Amino acid sequence: MELILVRHALPLRSDTSADPGLSRVGHEQSARLARTLARQRFDALYSSPMRRALETAEPLRALLATHTTEDERLSEFNRHDGAYVPVEELKRADRKAWEALRDGAGVDMEAFRADVVSAIDAIIAAHPGGSVLVFCHGGVINSWASHVLGLPAKLFFAPDYTSVHRFQCSRAGHRSLVSLNDSAHLRD
Repeated sequence: MELILVRHALPLRSDTSADPGLSRVGHEQSARLARTLARQRFDALYSSPMRRALETAEPLRALLATHTTEDERLSEFNRHDGAYVPVEELKRADRKAWEALRDGAGVDMEAFRADVVSAIDAIIAAHPGGSVLVFCHGGVINSWASHVLGLPAKLFFAPDYTSVHRFQCSRAGHRSLVSLNDSAHLRD
């Protein structure tokens, strides 16, 4: 089956919640993504229940006139923090805070990855031979990709906003990477 993971679009900064909605630019990114992906057939859409993932999924969900299944295990590892700063902004403004986030910020990355793998394996099992789209977060994408590639459970690359990550997954348990970080839909 084809498994496609999509990182959410650019969210707002929030000093009071780790779950902000999308920025104006983020809504534009989501619309462009939806126009591109609407040409493809999907057997199911899944999403993290976090606002930025759900709002990223909404334009495509509406175009396809389907529903999105939410799974808490697809949420970002820092979902319980009291604030959210887009990672690129954090990297420029506070290098030490960015490095802490990159390194898991005190999170058990092995346990986080185990939850992500459990969620995605369940999605794969539910849709043999199908094509499934999952709207999620950079940590989720890193966790799944590192699992597939046999890398340690850590953040090893920075997925772009609304980037597309494709995997082939067999019923026999074989998982292979097709592409990472495709953001061609954002080019003019």
